[in-house]
Amino acid sequence: MKRLNIAPLCGLSLVALCGAAETGTQTRADKAVKPAIVAAAKTSPVTPSKAAPPSSRSPRRARPVTAAEGRVALANRAATLQPTVPGFVNAVQVYPFADGTLYQVYAAPERVTDIALQPGEALISVAAGDTVRWVIGDTTSGSGSDKRTHILVKPFSAGLSTNLVITSDRRTYHLALASTSTTAMMALSWTYPQDALIALRHAEEERQKAVPVATGISPDQLHFDYAITGDRPVWRPLRAFDDGRQTFVEFPASLMVGEAPPLFLVDAKGQAQLVNYRLQGRFYVVDRLFDAAELRLGLKHQDVVRIERAPLNGRRGKRS
Repeated sequence: MKRLNIAPLCGLSLVALCGAAETGTQTRADKAVKPAIVAAAKTSPVTPSKAAPPSSRSPRRARPVTAAEGRVALANRAATLQPTVPGFVNAVQVYPFADGTLYQVYAAPERVTDIALQPGEALISVAAGDTVRWVIGDTTSGSGSDKRTHILVKPFSAGLSTNLVITSDRRTYHLALASTSTTAMMALSWTYPQDALIALRHAEEERQKAVPVATGISPDQLHFDYAITGDRPVWRPLRAFDDGRQTFVEFPASLMVGEAPPLFLVDAKGQAQLVNYRLQGRFYVVDRLFDAAELRLGLKHQDVVRIERAPLNGRRGKRS
């Protein structure tokens, strides 16, 4: 059997040896006991005497939404226009502009969303509900009539929402801004259907002005011997004339923006009857000749303007 050599231990004092043994034992014990104490502390139930007293405060109840607030929320939701797939032109969402519409805009941190106004439209002001957590600025592109204003928005973080009001020399834009973590609209702009209708109307008016009231008429065939008498409303005709087949009544330009009076033919007995005519530009065109006619407009106070052809060679000419 192999013997252990313990001679080197004989020179150590008993105290040092015992201390070392005690220290090593305590260290190992601490390592074993501390996890047990922590585990016991985590699993030990709290006795009733040590439990925290129940709070005397009742939970805060949310204030009920009033009927008026509900109506406002419904109106805003109904007026909000969301992005649509057909509305995108490349990365630009193109909204149709209409007064009172609320346009939804989605932005994201570290992304800039470009809100482009109509070319030639001058910016007046920009107002936002939250100017602390949203960066909002503006710039321009182009020059002259093609100069365009751009409103640039960027949120500091996701989960934010606010509103934006942009006023220009042509209209007011209302936008709802919301921030997400990664999804952002790169740019948005508008189409203007009302402007297109106005442009078409102006083009039609210009075309009507260029179209002659009548064709194939020789100046020597025109007869201007008509007298205009009666009241003087804003639509009172300037003159009347015929070409031997048709009668033309010329009005001031204000007729195009006001109410047009109906035309009545008056016979020899003073009886009035409506006559067929068409409006061409600012002219009434009657496909016949007449001796006398009246323009009448109004209910309580009726304006009456009489158009009468002067006698021909001392006698009234024969009319069909």
